[in-house]
Formats: sequence, structure tokens, C-alpha cells
Amino acid sequence: MSEECNGCSSCGESCSSCGEGCSSCSSCGGNEQQSLLVEQNVFSNVKKVIAVVSGKGGVGKSLVTSLMSVAMHQKGKKVAVLDADITGPSIPKMFGKKDMAKATEAGILPVESQTGIELMSVNFLLEDETMPVLWRGPVISGVVTQFWQDVIWGDIDYMFVDMPPGTGDVALTVFQSLPIDGIIVVTSPQELVGMIVEKAVNMANMMNVPILGLVENMSYYKCDDCGKEHKIFGESHIDEIAKKYNINVVAKLPIKPEIASAADAGTIEKVDTSDLDDIIESI
Repeated sequence: MSEECNGCSSCGESCSSCGEGCSSCSSCGGNEQQSLLVEQNVFSNVKKVIAVVSGKGGVGKSLVTSLMSVAMHQKGKKVAVLDADITGPSIPKMFGKKDMAKATEAGILPVESQTGIELMSVNFLLEDETMPVLWRGPVISGVVTQFWQDVIWGDIDYMFVDMPPGTGDVALTVFQSLPIDGIIVVTSPQELVGMIVEKAVNMANMMNVPILGLVENMSYYKCDDCGKEHKIFGESHIDEIAKKYNINVVAKLPIKPEIASAADAGTIEKVDTSDLDDIIESI
């Protein structure tokens, strides 16, 4: 290494030439993380990518993803949802779509929702939506990157990625392969869930992915008769986690039977999304 070279800016090792952070670094090849990014389809122009994650299943991650996409779309933005939960896709059901995705020589065309939100899910590629996806981790991860690379998304302001629960193969693939601008972490009030959420937060920090905020789902139920708020799942611990990691708690969503009914009926686009105004503004 020459006297002028300060070593690779990515890994700190000596480069084989004098360019700092050069592509010829013998240890990492230059910028190792950037080299893993997958290019989007030539006919796609996705400006911002927001991943919605959770430490475990059943906390309403797909619901929050759907509501956020609807809220952003109502603000006049071009919105897309990439369903990365390959083995447990929920997005098609919530939007009431059973269409089969169509393909051209240029790529796969996403399915459009009733209001114009672009959607892609593995269910749009299956003749029977009830058939299980019996694929191993590497194959599932490959499908997720194909949804980014092979789908013709067009001009999109915000893409929301509905992640599978946990910190496994797909989460790692998304964080490394897609240009994630930030993540929203979804949790529920139970202390056990709070502990697992910290794993997701720590993974994001390890991958240098910005955490835009925490959303606590099923935070409380407000009685229609007396107006009192009831903590069905116990006292919240989300403020403690937020303070520990210096993250904003941007929304505490109540239990609303009408939202669950809309998700089951495929009419999520008709739901009032005002509870998410703060997080939408922060994004």
C-alpha cells in the first residue's frame, strides 16, 4: 500500500492499490454491503422503501403494513406493497384481491388494488391460494429478491415491505438486498413480545438500518358504552423499549373490531387510518 492510502473505508484493511475504499480491496472488495444490493427492474422507479417488521407473529404486522399503505395513498402518494411473508401471505386477503399476476417479456406486472395501490404477493402466483409454500429458506429469500428485481413497479413514491416475523433468512435478505430507507417495528403490549422486539431492534442496528419508530398494536380497547380504555393484554412496555434504544413510539393502536372485520372482508382500504397520522408524518 502506498503512503497516500489510508486503507479500505469499508473494512479497514490495506487495499492492493492506493485508492481508499477501492473496488480492488483484497479483503472485502470495497464496499461489501453495497455490493449485495439488487437492482430494481429497469421499468421501476421506487423512491422510498419502508420495511415493517416484528419480533414474532400475531402482533398485527401485516395489518399495520396495509393501513400505512392506505394512509399514504390517501395523501396522494403512489404506493406499493411487497409481501415478503412468503409462507404466510396476508396482503391479498386484506385488499380483497385474488387475481393472478401477469407477466410480459419485461417482467411481472403487480396486481392493483381497488384504489390503485400496487401489490405483489406469492398468492398472486399460485392457482390455489390455500396451498402451502413448502420451500426452504434460500428459495424463499430468492423469491423476495425477484419481487424487487423482476416486478415492473413503475413510478412509486413509497413501497412498504411486509416482512415475515423474526430475524431469519428473509429479514437478512431484505436488509442486505433492498435499499431500505427505514423500518417500522410492530409490537403488542405483552412483556414477552417486548423482549422479542428488542431482537428486531438490535438486528436493525447491526445492519445499520434506520428505525423510524415503534407501533404498538392492540394497545387497548375503548368501551363504546362507558368510554373507558381497557388494557386487554396488560400494561404496555413499549415506552421502556423506546427509551432504552432512543426510538420514538409513533402510534398506539386500539383494538377495533371493525378493522378486523374489514381485513377479513378485504375492505381494508375503507378503514379510517387517522390513528397512524403521526407515523405517516414522521416518514
